Amino acid sequence: MSVNQRIPDYDLDDLLVVTAPEQLRALADPLRGTLLELLLERAATVNEMARAVDRPKSSVAYHVNQLVDAGLLRVVRTRRVRAIEERFYGRVARTYYVGALSRAEDEQVVSLINGLAGAAAESAAAHAADELRCTLVHARIPIEDAREFWAEVQALARRFVQIPRAGDQVYGFAAGLYPTDAPTLPDTDPATDPRDWTPRHPGTASRQGLAGAADRAG
Repeated sequence: MSVNQRIPDYDLDDLLVVTAPEQLRALADPLRGTLLELLLERAATVNEMARAVDRPKSSVAYHVNQLVDAGLLRVVRTRRVRAIEERFYGRVARTYYVGALSRAEDEQVVSLINGLAGAAAESAAAHAADELRCTLVHARIPIEDAREFWAEVQALARRFVQIPRAGDQVYGFAAGLYPTDAPTLPDTDPATDPRDWTPRHPGTASRQGLAGAADRAG
């Protein structure tokens, strides 16, 4: 599977830490999230984005302007078509990361940005058609390891969106890392060395068990 490093076809930062209220509100809107996702493929005009999401051009233009004002989109190039200058928009960064929040209302806005909830709704048809590939696992690990693992997941997501475009089907990739109340086994007794354990199989006794029984019988 090859990766094209020029996807999207314009220069952008790897990461933008989002903390401003207007940025958070912009990200919380589902349509704006879709427009940002489209621009991971390539730069596009308002007209192209409107056709892609099947919305009126005026409506898409409004949302694009909101994203530009929030510092999440920018004009990356222009071209002259007859007497009209077309603007191609691109993302400011490949990844938008919600940083530290200082206001309670900002936390409420961020709670609306749940990619897993969106993925669950989007994947319902694939699940019904038995075309959904997914996995859910839990691990009790230190927070430092969780952060390191998430960095690897983000790198994988960036690789996914850089695969050269081909075919007719669009695939979604969702990932999440979150604390849960899932059950976990207690720690083993540090005084007990697992190397001293003898595997037990149904219907068989361990050598240590047989030896002990023989000693007791004698």
